[in-house]
Amino acid sequence: MFLKRIKKKVRGTAESAVAYPRITLYVDLLFCIIILPLTILLVPVDKWFVTQPAFVVTLVIYLYLLYFVYRKVSIPSLFMRKRYGWIIMTVIMLLFVTELMTHFPLPENPHSKLPLDFRRHLHSQTVWFFFLIISGFGLAIEVTFELFRQMLARQEVEAEKNRAELAMYKAQINPHFLFNTLNTLYGLVITKSDLTESAFVKFSNILKYMYHNASVEKIDVKSEIEYIRQYVELQQLRLNHHTKVIFESHTDQEYVKIPPMILITFVENAFKYGTSSSEDCTVLIRIVVEDGTLLFKTCNSIMREKEQDSPSIGIENCRKRLRLLYPERFTLLTEKDENKREFRTKLIIQLS
Repeated sequence: MFLKRIKKKVRGTAESAVAYPRITLYVDLLFCIIILPLTILLVPVDKWFVTQPAFVVTLVIYLYLLYFVYRKVSIPSLFMRKRYGWIIMTVIMLLFVTELMTHFPLPENPHSKLPLDFRRHLHSQTVWFFFLIISGFGLAIEVTFELFRQMLARQEVEAEKNRAELAMYKAQINPHFLFNTLNTLYGLVITKSDLTESAFVKFSNILKYMYHNASVEKIDVKSEIEYIRQYVELQQLRLNHHTKVIFESHTDQEYVKIPPMILITFVENAFKYGTSSSEDCTVLIRIVVEDGTLLFKTCNSIMREKEQDSPSIGIENCRKRLRLLYPERFTLLTEKDENKREFRTKLIIQLS
C-alpha cells in the first residue's frame, strides 16, 4: 500500500513536469496571436501605418521583444534567488530602450490637423502605455509560472524523499557495515576487550540514529557530525595499525539544519575502498561549518578498485538529492589521483 502511494505521488509529479512546457507554450501563443494584436488595436495603427509605417513596425517588434525579455529573464525567479543586481540592470535597460522609443523620429504630415509636438507627445504616451501593459502582463505570467515551478520543486523533493524513505525501509542498514561491525563486536567479546562496552554503545547509537531519522527532513549538524564520528570510531575497531584514520570537525553553528545521512555515503566509500590490513593507508574525513557554509572533505588511499561495470549509485543518489534540496547552492567534486593513488571528495553547501 505504501509503495502504491509513493508511485502515485511520483507519477503525479512527473505528469506535472511534462505538462509545464506545454502550458508555457500555450500562454506564449495566446499572448502573441490574440492578446497583443488586440491590445495594439486600441490605438489607430491602421491610420499611423499609412503616414508612419517605420514607427508602427518598430513599435510592434519592440512590444514582442519586450514580452520575451520578461519571459526569458524571469524577474520573479531572480528575486527568489536574490539576484537584485540583475533585476536592477534589466529594469534600467528596459526603461532606457522604452525612452528611446518615445524619441522615434516622426515625419512631417501636412494633412494632419495636429501639431508635430502634440503628435510626439501622443506617441510617447502610447509607447509608455504599451510598456506598462506588457510589463504588467509579463510579470503576472512570470509570477504565476514561478509559483508553479516552486510547487513542482516541492513535489519533486517530496517524491525524492519518499523514494529515499522507501529504500531505507527495504534496506535500512548497509549489510557490509553490519557484517563487519558484528564480526568486530564478536572479536571484542571473545577477547574480553575493555572496548566491548564502548563498541556496543556506539553501534546502538548508530542504529538508533538511522531508524529515528529515516523520515526526518532536517536535523542539527551537531547530531550528524556525532553520528559520523561514532561510525568512524566503530570502523576503527576492526582496523589495524596499517590504516591511519583522521577525523576532523569544527562548527560555529551547532544547530544549523542539514538533511540527515547526506554525508555518510562518502564516508562509507572511503572506508570501503581506502583501508587495508596489510598495507599502509590513510583515510581523512573533515567537516567544517562556518558562516552558514558546510565544507566536507574525504581523502582516502585507493586500496581497492571499484568494479568497472558497477555504477556509483550511492554518490549519484546523493548528487540528485543535493540538487533537489540545494539547487545552485552546492558544489560536489570527486577526483581520482592515479599518481598518489588517492581518491578525494569535496562538498560545499550553502546552508543559509
